[in-house]
Amino acid sequence: MIEVHDLTKDFDGFRAVDRINLNVPAGSVLALLGPNGAGKTTSVRMMTSILAPTSGRATIAGFDVVQQPAQVRAHVGVLTEQHGLYERMKALDYLDFFGQVYHIPASQRRQRAHHLMERFGLEFALDKRLGEYSKGMKQKLALVRAMLHNPPVLLLDEPTSAMDPQSARQVREAIVELQRDDRTFLITTHNLTEAQSLADSIAIIRHGRIIANGTFADLARQFVGDPIMELHINGHVNGLTKDISGMVDVQASGEDWVRYRVAEPRTTNPALLRHIAGLGVEVVTLAPLSQTLEDVYLEVVKEDEAQEARQNGKHD
Repeated sequence: MIEVHDLTKDFDGFRAVDRINLNVPAGSVLALLGPNGAGKTTSVRMMTSILAPTSGRATIAGFDVVQQPAQVRAHVGVLTEQHGLYERMKALDYLDFFGQVYHIPASQRRQRAHHLMERFGLEFALDKRLGEYSKGMKQKLALVRAMLHNPPVLLLDEPTSAMDPQSARQVREAIVELQRDDRTFLITTHNLTEAQSLADSIAIIRHGRIIANGTFADLARQFVGDPIMELHINGHVNGLTKDISGMVDVQASGEDWVRYRVAEPRTTNPALLRHIAGLGVEVVTLAPLSQTLEDVYLEVVKEDEAQEARQNGKHD
């Protein structure tokens, strides 16, 4: 649903986006992560036919962003950092206006607006002027506007920023629910916990380049290493650590626990448990130590900075 090949954007000699490649299948969520100024928003603007790329190509729902901009806009919903809300208008009138822009029949415009406003807990504010809305309410209304024409692809720039925890949860639940209808999402966010919970795949952009792209599990394995397991037993570890060191890479141990790294938990852990049971040792718990997207993100950036420093050193 989203295909990007060598997409590049230059501004007066400055390369904001540098030959990025992305592929987002139908019904999946891609989280695009990176610091401010990394090229996230510029990439989204090219994917929505707002900015013309300097080179490369992108298609949304099969439509080329340069050759078929009208079809792209008809099939994509966009939430940008600057909402551009008309604050003197009331919510229903505002949504009805955009429903006309999207050529939605009059019989459906009000129905969709009421349904979406109710979904995001804004039904009480249908007749309020947008200038009376809080920041979080404005964010949700902008999301309603993006979904009004029922697009198969949604490009959301910081969808839960400025929201209270309850509102942010409503948005996350809506994203999960919409995925079931094969809706496709590209989300930019600084909320790494949110990205980890929602995204099927993660791309990290820095200085306009994609420096990592894959599932969380793949990125964690590549940049942080194999998963670490923690085993707790009844009694003292004593010689158990030495006994299992031939099966797993023991990292640390305590009075009644052992921590080890393992490449293939699905095959190694059952064999390990059978071995320990044969020794007469009672296992209380065996669980992975949680790896976070923050750990992975920081390691990816650290590695890219080191590579950048090496290249600069060569040039010097």
